[in-house]
Amino acid sequence: MGQLDDAAKAFRAADTALTRVKEQAAQRIEAARKARMDARAALHAAIVAEARAGAPQVDIIRRSGYSRDRVRTILRAGGVEPE
Repeated sequence: MGQLDDAAKAFRAADTALTRVKEQAAQRIEAARKARMDARAALHAAIVAEARAGAPQVDIIRRSGYSRDRVRTILRAGGVEPE
């Protein structure tokens, strides 16, 4: 009976550990998603600021890594009419 008890105890411990790790992973994923959203908002604000400062759209595209259409969309949403 000792082996069965030990095996059952080990299984419960492993199951509890798995649940804990899943919860921690979910929290880390949520934190990473929030950081990504914040970084995206900062990038969009920087794109709008650069355009308002007179930076050529081609430079904004090259530096941001976004396509021309995406930059235009961001600029329009920021109240700047793209070139």
